Amino acid sequence: MTEYYIPTGPSETEFTEKRSRFLGHVWRVETEEEARARIDEMKKRYHDARHNCWCYLLRDPAVERYSDDGEPQGTAGQPMLEVFRREGVTNVCCVVTRYFGGILLGAGGLTRAYSRSAKDALDAAGISVVRRWVAVELTFPYSLYERVKLEVEGAGGLVGETDYTADVTLRALLPEGKVEPFTERITELTAGAVIPAVTGEDFRDVPLEGRPDRSGT
Repeated sequence: MTEYYIPTGPSETEFTEKRSRFLGHVWRVETEEEARARIDEMKKRYHDARHNCWCYLLRDPAVERYSDDGEPQGTAGQPMLEVFRREGVTNVCCVVTRYFGGILLGAGGLTRAYSRSAKDALDAAGISVVRRWVAVELTFPYSLYERVKLEVEGAGGLVGETDYTADVTLRALLPEGKVEPFTERITELTAGAVIPAVTGEDFRDVPLEGRPDRSGT
């Protein structure tokens, strides 16, 4: 099963460290041209800032680029890039803008600040998983609604449109590979009265909730 992680949406964050302002931005991107356009946009918007450091990662073709934009080598772009590597996130562009506050942070302080800004921006953007989903449809009595919903969620699936007529008709998306055990579970719970029907497939991104933090922080 092929799956990968991407930012859910764009984000903007800010914090201050020893009077220096760090502005973090994250976007979902598909090409180097799109990433470069985002970087240029930030350089124009924050043209009066001391540094506009950046990085981006693409899945296909696999590309990783970064820039310290005048900060000491290895203290900005690469630590930012490492944040996304640790989280397993791709098709992402990040720009961290620094307005210098007059107090030097040192190499360690810079690395921590740029890493924090990238992580804050990613957290604000959210993470989505892109995978193949199988669409299923079930019709059952109202008394089973909560139980069926829990079974869908327990299989890592997503509850979709629901019709309420004489019975409940629920549509859901299940991760590829989970359809068979889900079907067996529902069939067992209802003694064969309810059998999920596969209605199609969809390859799409879906926001994740409660994904474990893999950053080690």
